[in-house]
Amino acid sequence: MIRTASIDGSPFVGVYAACNDSICLLPVGVDKTTIHIFSDTLGVEVHTLLIAGSPLIGSLVTMNSRGIVLTEFADMEEVSFLKDRMNILILDDVINAAGNDILANDKAAMVHPDMSRRSVREIEDVLDVEVVRGDIGGIKTVGSAAVVTNKGMVVHPQVEEAEMDCLKDLFGVPVYISTANYGSIYIGASVVANSRGAVAGEKCTPIEINRIEDALDIID
Repeated sequence: MIRTASIDGSPFVGVYAACNDSICLLPVGVDKTTIHIFSDTLGVEVHTLLIAGSPLIGSLVTMNSRGIVLTEFADMEEVSFLKDRMNILILDDVINAAGNDILANDKAAMVHPDMSRRSVREIEDVLDVEVVRGDIGGIKTVGSAAVVTNKGMVVHPQVEEAEMDCLKDLFGVPVYISTANYGSIYIGASVVANSRGAVAGEKCTPIEINRIEDALDIID
């Protein structure tokens, strides 16, 4: 299932929300209708919070089914309710906008090419996956450039076929091309997805929605 939404008037829902296959994090103040869209579409329980006092959760957090990585400005108390459910890492790095700078599923993660070796090792431990540095089609903020689940991956049209093949091998899923939000190349900033569904920005065109739905294998 795929549905569209906006958060705080923005179609860049991936900037505000993060999810895995069991939970979704949304900012405090999101209306009940939007909460229901995320809960029903993704098949998860929704928690509302702020990270480091910010509603930009999708930019500051990334997670898979085993762990969650947060910006260094986060307070452990903000995510204490998760401590019995997954590994938690507060990232101590100059490159620390975890949602923007890390792209992960349950097989692998790609991180900003300037992230430190120590951070790479810590992310490997917390998410329990192979971690590599890289960019996606020249975009270093890999979390904003693509969306990946345990079933599929969507990248922007500037990614060449050889790079798509490498991403397929790394993440272990098919890789497809699309834009989102009426032509944006920032797929990760525009789409929140897991193995069950996706919530895309309300400016996505029908063609973009169909491509994303097919790529992530979430057709009803």
